[in-house]
Amino acid sequence: MSVIVENYTYTDRIAMRKVSIVGLGQTKVGEHWDRSLRHLASDAVLAAMQHANVDRADVLYVGNMLSGEIAGQEHLGALVADFVGLRGIEAIKVEAACASGAAAVRQALIAVASGMTEIAIAVGVEKMTDEVGTSVTSGLAMAADGDYETIHGLSFVAINALLMQRYMYEFGYQREDFAPFAVNAHANAVNNPYAMFPRPISAEAFARAAMIASPISLLDSSPICDGAAAVVIVPSDQATAFTDKPVRIAASATATDAVAVHDRHDPLFLQAAHDSAYKAYLQAGIGPRDVDLFELHDAFTVMAALSLEATGFAERGKGVAMAQNGEIGLDGRLPTATMGGLKARGHPVGATGVYQIVEVAQQLRGEAGANQVPNVHWGMAQNIGGSGATIITHILEALD
Repeated sequence: MSVIVENYTYTDRIAMRKVSIVGLGQTKVGEHWDRSLRHLASDAVLAAMQHANVDRADVLYVGNMLSGEIAGQEHLGALVADFVGLRGIEAIKVEAACASGAAAVRQALIAVASGMTEIAIAVGVEKMTDEVGTSVTSGLAMAADGDYETIHGLSFVAINALLMQRYMYEFGYQREDFAPFAVNAHANAVNNPYAMFPRPISAEAFARAAMIASPISLLDSSPICDGAAAVVIVPSDQATAFTDKPVRIAASATATDAVAVHDRHDPLFLQAAHDSAYKAYLQAGIGPRDVDLFELHDAFTVMAALSLEATGFAERGKGVAMAQNGEIGLDGRLPTATMGGLKARGHPVGATGVYQIVEVAQQLRGEAGANQVPNVHWGMAQNIGGSGATIITHILEALD
């Protein structure tokens, strides 16, 4: 089967099995002084295995960005597999900067869909608070271009600040206009027991927040933190043997762009977000209008706006207006950051992509509590690596 939409083609060249998520696990995001990297990962993996009623797995993929740089620990696949009682299985670390979590889920999906694996686990984990200050900033900057960006002293926040400045200049916004993204995220985090900042903020607080790299302030930015999240993936035709609420992964797509922002055709258009989203729409057989909720990568408020525009939910320059009009709230046209997003749930970078998928799955299972979006069938999660160089989109479907 071959499908062509605009300039995108999806061809089903190999008979791949449909796959579903049957187990979810996550830790509270925060500063975990009493838990090591392996402990956080095992907490999430064991919770997901218990949720899926499994005591074994064929393969484990560990999404992580900074373990070697900050925790002084690599070789995470074998480390985590051994610690959770799965010694002997295939276990590999997956790294794609801040998109490492979604990359791990994608690898688990491919392993099961290909028929080579029956039960796969993907876990994203990050332990960022063991170091402070420049070491964490330097570690995060490794997601940028070392030869042409960070060598000039650009931190990751500074790169996003330049993008935000240009966006404001091109489309006529003020810094305060970005407040609805952060206000929405914090409002939703209030009802998330796993969120780092489960408390509301006001637009006034956003306006007077301390500046980090103008125009990005403390309340534009996601926090440095620790956390882990995991999913168990099996063939869809076996899913009901594990749970009565399986969630099908209807699409998974990755796209890349230049790591350095100045090498991109248009710095204010996330081409990889657009490409991965439209590949995913084709795989799932839907379009942007069919998506009921979107867990976007709001590491900074400007990234939220750019994501909405690149994925077809808002016109160029209208992402901020979409938030200002209330369209991203739980009762809006496209609920986003439904459990707090990166801004308020927290952004333990290598784990974020798995948290997003766990949260979409919770919504599709009807288990999002006070934040439940009604009548949801299609949910989308998009995880961004760096300032847009690797972007992975997943679309999940509720199985009624």
